[in-house]
Parts: sequence; structure tokens; C-alpha cells
Amino acid sequence: MTTLGVNIDHIANVRQARKTVEPDPVQFAFLAELGGADSITVHLREDRRHIQDRDVFLLKETIKTKLNLEMAATEEMLEIARKVLPDYVTLVPEKREEVTTEGGLNLKENMKYLRNFIENLKDLNIKVSAFIDPLSEQINYSKEIGFDYVELHTGKYAELTGYDQYEELQRLIESTNEANDIGLVVNAGHGLNFNNVKKIASINNMNELNIGHSIVARALAVGLEKSVREMKSLIKSN
Repeated sequence: MTTLGVNIDHIANVRQARKTVEPDPVQFAFLAELGGADSITVHLREDRRHIQDRDVFLLKETIKTKLNLEMAATEEMLEIARKVLPDYVTLVPEKREEVTTEGGLNLKENMKYLRNFIENLKDLNIKVSAFIDPLSEQINYSKEIGFDYVELHTGKYAELTGYDQYEELQRLIESTNEANDIGLVVNAGHGLNFNNVKKIASINNMNELNIGHSIVARALAVGLEKSVREMKSLIKSN
């Protein structure tokens, strides 16, 4: 059954808007787990625009599920991963000017560097995932480089409607099957919400969905624990 990873970056966004101590994403991770979250995801960005180093270290010490650390493939982030020892690392592309992650990794241009980078993480018994667009060549590069997981970028699916969205859904289904056939575990995320999640959750062999913005937005009305429960219920209903 597809599980749910809850991204709590947007809790930290609210805190950093005032550069204060609240709301504390570590406390909200506890509520997410009460709501049924199977893992907690945070993206520690180079510019520290939302999640801070202390958040990552405290989450590792306090959450009861699993910690998925999204990060760029830089030496600074590698050193942090060595100290934190998250359960998973998801490597993502990162631009300072972007509001949110705009697309998947370009694996072809960075194969040698990424292979060495993830070997360092695997030596620490950390599972490593590549955030990629649902394309055959990216899936094959992920396997060749040595990733354990791929996380398929669902942003395009989330933006489209009608038959265009249906076509993108078929691409995600085909990519999931292709990745599974070569031994990669498949996660997905980006832009998923309460209206579009069920079709993605129903894909055979979809391991986990990482969802943040829509859950936090819903939480403003109903509270985080209930918001996570509602999303988990949609995912489990398939």
C-alpha cells in the first residue's frame, strides 16, 4: 500500500517570515505523525530559507517514523547528512531564485560526481533517492549511478487538466513500472493535493507520496493532525 511522507517545510516558512521561534516544525512533525504520517520530509536548502540545521537534528532525535532529508548534492550537505544520519536522503536540484523545486535532477551531466556522492551516503547505511522527471533515460541513469529509490516529479501532472493530465498520468504509470522492473523503489511528489492524489496513490507499486503544501494549507482550517488523517484516508482508499 502506498504510504505518506509529510513535508513540513511550509511550517518553517511561517516561522522564518518573522525570524522567530514559532511555529516550530519539530512540534508539528509530532502532530503529523499522530495523523498517520509514515515519514517526515524536510528540505534543508543552501540558503536556509525555511528549514534550519537545528530542525533536522531535532527531528532525527524526536520523530517516531522515518526522516527523509531532501538536499542538494553539495559537500556542505554531505557533512550534515554524516552527522544527522537520516533514514533517507533525496537528492534534488536547487536554485536560489526558485520558489520551489522546479524539476528533476539532470543525471546525465553529473553521473560521475553523483556516483561518488551517493557512495559516501551508502557507506553510512543511508538510502538514497533521486528526484527526477518521469523519463526513461532518467530512470536508467538512476539505476546506473546507484540510487536505491527514485522520486517521480508529479508537478506537470498537477498543473494539467483533462486529457493532457491523463497522458501525464500514463507517463507516471509507465515510469513506475519501468523503475520497478530494474529494481528501483518508486516514490512521487510535487503539487499533489486533496483533489488529484487518488490516481497517483492507486498506481501499482507506488511506494510513498511526499506531500507538503496542500496538507499545511488544509491544516490552517482543520489543524495538522486532521489534515494528515484526511490525506492518508484518500491514499488508503484505493
